Amino acid sequence: MGSSHQVREGIQGYRPLEGKLALVTGAARGIGVGIAHNLASKGASLILNYTSESSSGLCNELSKNLTSEYGVQCLVVQADMGTPAGPAHIINTSKNHFSKNGCFQIDILINNAGVSRNLSIENCTIEDWEWQYKINVLGPLLLMQATVPYLPHDRSGRIVNLSSVSSSEGFKYQTVYGGTKAALEAMTRTWARELSERATVNAVNPGPVYTDMWKGTSDGFQKHLKPWIEKTPGSKIRPELDDEALVKDEERAGGRPAYVKEIAGVVGMLCTEDGLWTTGQVICANGGMRMAI
Repeated sequence: MGSSHQVREGIQGYRPLEGKLALVTGAARGIGVGIAHNLASKGASLILNYTSESSSGLCNELSKNLTSEYGVQCLVVQADMGTPAGPAHIINTSKNHFSKNGCFQIDILINNAGVSRNLSIENCTIEDWEWQYKINVLGPLLLMQATVPYLPHDRSGRIVNLSSVSSSEGFKYQTVYGGTKAALEAMTRTWARELSERATVNAVNPGPVYTDMWKGTSDGFQKHLKPWIEKTPGSKIRPELDDEALVKDEERAGGRPAYVKEIAGVVGMLCTEDGLWTTGQVICANGGMRMAI
């Protein structure tokens, strides 16, 4: 598939990722769904990973919708990113499905799967530390190891890791989660050097995003975030444009979180040919929250 690819225009528009194969982990919900739509709209075929059985229906429905709407091939693969067998299963299953004439290549890898639990210092446990680090840090490493043999050899590959402003902002109750995202950013820089002839490697660092996870965040933690949101340039509510629920919640929240499509747009931009000269970076996907305080 490499860097040369056919661009199809017309009723489906400009498709710069035509002929590319992208792997998105945690694709059944939230940001993962948005990224899958963005890449499919650009012409990429997709490997859609999910973990829990409860996400099976969602991921399979997403696959059908992407094929119907964008005319791309999709493969749904269940695998636990927190286990050594999970990433290997994703790659082996994908290879069997997408190999053509014995050739198999993954052009784009999106390490999106992640978990979070807010805990005070006193309430952090070894079990919770292991759970978050296995999925948020070990999972991407194991998947990277499994993917490397199938990356392009002409710098056309694209790897994007989903980090968070939690890696740098020092939010309360995120001793473990913030640590996992800082680790992922460190690995991003290392991979960018090691894989320089194969792919660009970047991370994006969203702040709050309007997903089920945000809606389920405790009032106490949202109150803690309010000073950051109030000073985030992109979070100012626009009553004529923003979701009605967010407009009503402005006084309590201090502004709005990102929409999923806004995060997906940054990821999609990094995956195009135009992203060639950007690597080893943590790219703003937080509306300016990183400079808020």
